[in-house]
Amino acid sequence: MDSFFMKIWLMLSHKSFLWLLLFVNVFGTVYGFDWYQSQLVITEPKFWIFVPDSPTASLFFSIAVIGWLLNRNFKLIEALALITLVKYGLWAVAMNLLTLIETGSIGWVGWMLVISHFAMAVQAVLYIPFYRFGLGHIVIAAIWTLHNDVIDYVFGQMPIYSNLMVYINEIGYFTFWLSIGCISIAVLVWKKRKTTIIV
Repeated sequence: MDSFFMKIWLMLSHKSFLWLLLFVNVFGTVYGFDWYQSQLVITEPKFWIFVPDSPTASLFFSIAVIGWLLNRNFKLIEALALITLVKYGLWAVAMNLLTLIETGSIGWVGWMLVISHFAMAVQAVLYIPFYRFGLGHIVIAAIWTLHNDVIDYVFGQMPIYSNLMVYINEIGYFTFWLSIGCISIAVLVWKKRKTTIIV
């Protein structure tokens, strides 16, 4: 069993696979920014950077992968990638499943979003051994993440799910604790690596 997982890891960490991973994430990032065009049109320019949450997360990860291909670690970007990919990946899955419960159908596009966003969260976790961020990087990433929540739920810039707006308060509460959970994952990753290095 160990040899099986070792083979999987060797495949995931091979540079040719990292190039493929970069291509997929860049494509998803471009598609994601295009997806948000209709919301950006009705958004004040000062909020633009905070609106396309998922594509911004995959952009962070794309930059992190570029670093790995160059044998470098963009540590702050890695912290942002881990926290935001897991957060917005799971958030989108939850929102689409809630839409399914509310409406009875989300169509093939909805299921595509469920699968692709779940994959976002999974890839962030799979590449934990590559991350080299420190506690300071986590603090900055945490401020970005929680500030984004304020922009979304205090200033009303959350992604538009017309059927779910009646639950906006509950969604905001859920999102806050999802952020805390994802920040906690980053702290655990940092602590684990720090302990391993010391040992």
